[in-house]
Amino acid sequence: MATLTVWRFDTADGAQNALTTLERLQKEELIQVVDAAVVSWPEGRKKPRTKQLHSLAGAGALGGSFWGLLFGLIFFVPLLGMAVGAAMGALTASMADVGIDDDFIRKVRDKVTPGTSALFAMTSNAVTDRVLEHFQGTRAELISTNLSAEQEAKLRAAFEESEQEA
Repeated sequence: MATLTVWRFDTADGAQNALTTLERLQKEELIQVVDAAVVSWPEGRKKPRTKQLHSLAGAGALGGSFWGLLFGLIFFVPLLGMAVGAAMGALTASMADVGIDDDFIRKVRDKVTPGTSALFAMTSNAVTDRVLEHFQGTRAELISTNLSAEQEAKLRAAFEESEQEA
């Protein structure tokens, strides 16, 4: 089973620092990173910077269209107004089918704000207590959604199709 996690940090560079920890944990085989992305939102900017971590992405990586849609729903739809927001309703509903619901989107939107950063990771096979131990002292806040194998397969299928069409 894969887990989509969002680690929120109180600084704009905290997620980048956590990435080093995540890479080390993967080398120690304490976690398997399927795919990941970093969001950094420096103080004073209207929108965050996002970056997919291709170097960590495994063979089952979800791809840029997944991260683009997720970040669009979280950070950019509220800026585009009601008309575009209403059009995105169907996409939001389809994300709920794969375990990413309105509550998850709202929590992330409320917590990842200017002056903060976040590490988004699709992971599996984590030795949870050992992974959490390595993040102690970072003042990171964890928001997570567990995806069942069926939900993960649906998510992969949906985004593999859109990657092939592009």
